[in-house]
Amino acid sequence: MDFSWQSVIAVLGLVVPLGAAVWEFVLVGRKRLGYRVQMDTAVRDQDTVNLPHTAVLRRMQQNGRALKDPSFVLLRIENSGWTDIEPSHYATSDIDTIGIRVLFPGRRVIAMAVTEPSHAFLLNSFESRESFSITPAEDRSGEQPGDGSGELCVINLPRVPLNRRTHYKVLALLERDDTSTPSDFRPSQERLFPEPEVRAGVRGGIRGGAIRETKSHTLASKPVMALLLVLVMLVGVQSFDTIFREEDHAAPLDCASGTLHLSGSTAFEPVVREAAKQYVRTCTDAEIPLTENTFKGSVEGINTLTDAGKADKGPGVRGLSDHLTFTDGPRSKGHPRLLPRPVSLSLFTLVVREDVEVENLSLAEIRDIYAGRITNWRQVGAEQNLPIQLIGRYPGSGSRTTLIDQVLRGKKPLAPTEDDCKAMDLSVPGRCEVGKTSTLLDTVSGTPGALGYSEVGATGANKGLTLIRIDGAESTLQGAEQGAYPFWQTEVAYTYGEPPAGSIAAGFLRYLANEVGKDIVRSHGHRPCAELENPLLCRPS
Repeated sequence: MDFSWQSVIAVLGLVVPLGAAVWEFVLVGRKRLGYRVQMDTAVRDQDTVNLPHTAVLRRMQQNGRALKDPSFVLLRIENSGWTDIEPSHYATSDIDTIGIRVLFPGRRVIAMAVTEPSHAFLLNSFESRESFSITPAEDRSGEQPGDGSGELCVINLPRVPLNRRTHYKVLALLERDDTSTPSDFRPSQERLFPEPEVRAGVRGGIRGGAIRETKSHTLASKPVMALLLVLVMLVGVQSFDTIFREEDHAAPLDCASGTLHLSGSTAFEPVVREAAKQYVRTCTDAEIPLTENTFKGSVEGINTLTDAGKADKGPGVRGLSDHLTFTDGPRSKGHPRLLPRPVSLSLFTLVVREDVEVENLSLAEIRDIYAGRITNWRQVGAEQNLPIQLIGRYPGSGSRTTLIDQVLRGKKPLAPTEDDCKAMDLSVPGRCEVGKTSTLLDTVSGTPGALGYSEVGATGANKGLTLIRIDGAESTLQGAEQGAYPFWQTEVAYTYGEPPAGSIAAGFLRYLANEVGKDIVRSHGHRPCAELENPLLCRPS
């Protein structure tokens, strides 16, 4: 397996937030009791002596006795988890009505009150003097002083049922106890008393269920900020990699390994060549050798594929996995092992050298020209006296077969007057034939008065040509689909038997049928069969 940083980053981008969500909402946050000390402030006697508006603080008393260094504490108790907390969930004995104990070292509790409950019904839990009380601290043995001499430094809170996101607050007034002296006080800029100790827990909570201190955050908590920072870093790394890495092509599902041998139509050759180059660029384990003689015509391609299939003597082989041929139209009879797969609807056109003053011919005129009844361009409306030179394709060419079937009503063209097109006498009408589409187009553009035929997409590279309309209809897919333009053919891919699903032959056929392959077919002026009303027939509707 190839190591990919992109895959690692993508996995981290998924695992980190998912893990954080599971930790927060499933594990940690499942059942959680929290507290928050929202205020804990003391007013020392020495701080209020010379300050204005502090007389009321100096006059606070209990039973006629002035309070020593009074302090105020506001404590918030909350359900900070994602499930409800029932009285039975508190980690106490069944006979203990107290759920939470708050210890204030060095201080004595003077008074307390429940304030700002999230819901009024929570106040019902504080009606019992036993569970909502002030008591001395326990000694090391766990017992309170039997004579009641201990300092009242513990606030006891009942086992209050807390639904999700509910809370209540306890406001307490305290003073310095008798065991503390002014010499024990810390500097004024630090805390005067130790922090309160909150002791409680819930059954089934995380980390033993102990009550946990929560924080109030203006923006986000530190864990959330850390998570956001990690995600931002992952997004940044992935964006940097996307922008600055060398562009490559992801291997599609139809990639296969091995060597594929192609053959067949020279008219469809530009499409197949471009698709093959793109395929091997995308699928690095594939090889498709291409030479100038790879494509020799439809009939030659059929024969090449048949010979390759017969030569393969592999045991149990149903079909060749490494050979494909492309033809203009269906094959002739006599090849029962070849299986067709329509690829595209292709347009063909008649072409003339640009010096010919003709841009439109009727079907009747075309048939008369190829039958030898019309031999001069003046006979079809041109002003110049210019003999017609017919440049055709050898027998076996798919383009030639398409011309005969679709335009000439099955009538074959007349025999050539010259074997070499360059040797023709241009002062009289003549006929010659060539082997490839590109050769035909070059010959037409270089021969005065020449007329030939070709697949439409192949004509773009030759600037000295004029495409002939047929009965006023241009060589367009719309014209073919409307029945106005007759010169079209179905491009067919042939395999010898059924190739294995994972073979390179099957993979390349799928590649031609997917978006990338269809774009290539479309860019050469063809219509992919999948876009037609009947893809299996791949004919104009």
